[in-house]
Amino acid sequence: MDHTGTNHADTAAPRRRRLPLQAYVDGILSGDRIILARAITVIESGHPADADLAMEILEAVLPHTGNSRRVGITGVPGAGKSTLIDALGMHLVDQRDEKTAVLSIDPSSPVSGGSILGDKTRMERLSQHPRAFIRPSPSRGHLGGVARRTRETMLLCEAAGFRNILVETVGVGQSETAVRSMTDFFLLVLVPGAGDELQGIKRGIMEMVDAIAINKADGDNRARAERARAEYASALHLFPPAPGGWTPRVLTCSALTGEHVADIWELVLEHRALMKANGRFLERRREQALEWMNELVRDGLLEMFERDPRVAARLPRLREEVRRGHISSFAAARQLLSLFETKE
Repeated sequence: MDHTGTNHADTAAPRRRRLPLQAYVDGILSGDRIILARAITVIESGHPADADLAMEILEAVLPHTGNSRRVGITGVPGAGKSTLIDALGMHLVDQRDEKTAVLSIDPSSPVSGGSILGDKTRMERLSQHPRAFIRPSPSRGHLGGVARRTRETMLLCEAAGFRNILVETVGVGQSETAVRSMTDFFLLVLVPGAGDELQGIKRGIMEMVDAIAINKADGDNRARAERARAEYASALHLFPPAPGGWTPRVLTCSALTGEHVADIWELVLEHRALMKANGRFLERRREQALEWMNELVRDGLLEMFERDPRVAARLPRLREEVRRGHISSFAAARQLLSLFETKE
């Protein structure tokens, strides 16, 4: 068991003994981090026997959710994203005395499905703080890096009294879009000279961000960081205004020295105040709830499809035939869907 109360053996076979429903609910609502971690394990479990318990836990704590500040954080490799989250988290738990949870989405191996980072956290100070909770979750390839049950995990943390929820993405593929769809504020972390690394995904991310933090703006990097700040600020003006009237900001900071880290959080609070004042905050939360429902329906349909005995019997052979080029992907998919739709 690690410092967050996470027992990583929970996520592997054999399935660990579960607590009664009320024990999870009472533990979560009292802020017990060990019970919270065990409840998240139930939520993340792929074991069919856990599905009903997971839903009951979520339904029971739902009235106590929705009050946190949800912040998504992404960045190019080497931007010092985790170090910045560590510094930002320390500001929140120390200077502001606010409980803060970090849902850190570890990249998973495409070969084994295991987490590359394992149990190690890169947030050394925050991971030891009694008002912080860090939950690494292997993405298992879902949505390009977002753990499948991140939304549900966020709700459990809110019910446990965590005022701030920081969701760190692996920074590739669809993970930015997915995290943007479940958070209130989206922060992109860059470093001076990161333009080349960002070219491939630049426009999509730039359209989603609420703020850009140019990290490592210390020592010899200060002048370069300021130039980068001005360039990105100019680039953001080329995009149409965001719904709600917020103008994305760009600032420089140093996770190493802590300089301007507090200013990032002031932007989060300013954005939240504006969105609440003009009604966009509630509207966005409602949109997210609808999107979550659609995602759950899609996931549920896929699980039903793969569990169908006729589909399960035919799927391995069709996969091999598609791989060998003996049948088209279109024809194979039609066969499988036809099997699924056929009522006996």
